[in-house]
Amino acid sequence: MISLLEAAKPYISRFKGIRISTRPDYIDDEILILLKKYNVTTIELGAQSMNDEVLNVNKRGHNSDCIRNASRLIKEYGFNLGLQMMTGLYKSDYETDLYTAKEFIKLKPDCVRVYPTVIMKNTELELLYNRGEYIPYNLDESVSLCSKIISLFNENDIDVIRVGLHYSDSLKENDVADNYHPAFKELCENRIFLDKIQSHLTNVNKKDVIVYVNQKSLSKAIGQNKCNLNKLNQLGYNITFKSDNSLDKYDILIK
Repeated sequence: MISLLEAAKPYISRFKGIRISTRPDYIDDEILILLKKYNVTTIELGAQSMNDEVLNVNKRGHNSDCIRNASRLIKEYGFNLGLQMMTGLYKSDYETDLYTAKEFIKLKPDCVRVYPTVIMKNTELELLYNRGEYIPYNLDESVSLCSKIISLFNENDIDVIRVGLHYSDSLKENDVADNYHPAFKELCENRIFLDKIQSHLTNVNKKDVIVYVNQKSLSKAIGQNKCNLNKLNQLGYNITFKSDNSLDKYDILIK
């Protein structure tokens, strides 16, 4: 760790700071003092879950109190705090994953990453899956859950800086349950807009409707391959999407 930080030290004036990721149980006062010395500004914790049973059966090597203590120390020392969670782990479920998101919010991180679990070949998860002991979310279930988690973080002003794993050929080739999607975050954001629009249309007569969103969110509101637009048309609405940059990222206005 020190050798890597020393290698970066001569160039520290060229950038704002260093972002690192580590385990919650690797954080203590001695480590944080050292990281402060080398201009580390953001520390992300691979927390994964706030449920102790889930952490235990997935052999994470730490418990939820360890995450809470590490998060507190990181903030006390003035670092930006990032938390990473995994949805759909072995022995987890919809409510448990939502619980993790809500517990994250209590810790007030500056940013979060959300990674749906992907079962890889030649792993213990694959063995559990093949024996029928572990049933992962399918893609639609995962999108439905993570869209709600993203909305929860957004409502609490927590920056979601990553949703889903970066694409790689190896990842795609070794995905066992076929529930990985390279544009997973986009699918989730599509669902956020679809759910919001449908909720607002409950008391609207089926006629011409204009949906306003921020210009930057226009493609997400329309949906990948116009999936949201097509769905709403099938429900009998003649939808037109227009931009209104006074609206926030996931806000909508219907006329």
